[in-house]
Amino acid sequence: MNFEDVMTTTEAAKRWGLSPTTVKLYCLGTKTQPSKFKKGEFRKSENAWLVTKAGMERVFGPEPQKQ
Repeated sequence: MNFEDVMTTTEAAKRWGLSPTTVKLYCLGTKTQPSKFKKGEFRKSENAWLVTKAGMERVFGPEPQKQ
């Protein structure tokens, strides 16, 4: 895995055009829905949630191209 393939949920949200809250909730899951990310695609590091590019692409599709 490349260092560039791991990002904060805030960076991932910006790159995919999503709300940071959406990405974080997909990590955490809810009372009725488990996390959308698989083990190894996300983790919490101190106060920041981290996700992998592979996880983002699996859950949200390919990263949108910048215009």
